Amino acid sequence: MALNIVTGAFGYSGRYITQRLLDRGITVRTLTNSPRRANPFGDHVQAEPYHFDDAEKLAAALAGAEVLYNTYWVRFNHPTFTHADAVANTLTLFEAAKQAGVQRIVHVSITNPSEDSALEYFRGKARLERALIASGLSYSILRPGVIFGGEDILVNNIAWALRNLPVFGIFGDGSYRLQPIHVEDLAELAVTAGMAHEDQVIDAVGPETFTFRGLVETIAKTIGVRRMLVSVSPEIGYQTAQMIGKRMNDVFLTRDEIAGLMQGLLYTGAPPAGSRKLTEWARAHAASLGMRYASELARRQDREKSYAQL
Repeated sequence: MALNIVTGAFGYSGRYITQRLLDRGITVRTLTNSPRRANPFGDHVQAEPYHFDDAEKLAAALAGAEVLYNTYWVRFNHPTFTHADAVANTLTLFEAAKQAGVQRIVHVSITNPSEDSALEYFRGKARLERALIASGLSYSILRPGVIFGGEDILVNNIAWALRNLPVFGIFGDGSYRLQPIHVEDLAELAVTAGMAHEDQVIDAVGPETFTFRGLVETIAKTIGVRRMLVSVSPEIGYQTAQMIGKRMNDVFLTRDEIAGLMQGLLYTGAPPAGSRKLTEWARAHAASLGMRYASELARRQDREKSYAQL
């Protein structure tokens, strides 16, 4: 029986990819920083630490796999993890996969990556794409921008802020665009890409395009909350995000994330690769959307609870 490896199968997008592979009768092993996290798959998925500091152990953990699905990354720099670390670790992962004889890598990147970008997130993702393409391995690169559904952070926390703050700040005029993709669509796209043979780069975007202001207005209307939307400068927006982050013991939003939004880097104009609409999903989950804050740091600091418990 075929063996596939998914990084972060107990996390967010990796969990949805894993479920689809299991549904197809494929054996799955996960590489994870959280081998003791609640395992939603029971004994169907074996967990192995990443072993980034030991290339031979990492290659051994990858041995026998036909396809590696890589979702590993970090959202922002922190004293305990950085983009630079994530780039170095992923390069190690690619090299170990080649050494182990992995036949194909499906790699989750980002919309509009560029090694010339002033934003480290987009620069790092572009560096990894170049390395994967140059590796000689068969590959599929998926480029999502905003992912929603299930345990997402951005859309949920916009709804949380609308529910809990007296006003909502929009950076600039809010006219910059996004093409959110549902996590189920991303997972289906990833599994289909894993079974393909040609090298490919796919803009993993959903069927709806929003301006940022329009997205916030849509969420507010859907959850039945009326809030004044106030245009603010990026710096004031960042300082407000800092205060929210301190209150919630998290990083609510970074300067680079604000810059990426305002530069339109989460929009490509590509035809949709997914079919699930955020508007329909939000209506179906209006009662629960944003009722709880979703903390990135809590997920990284507590390595045992499931995301749904945090």
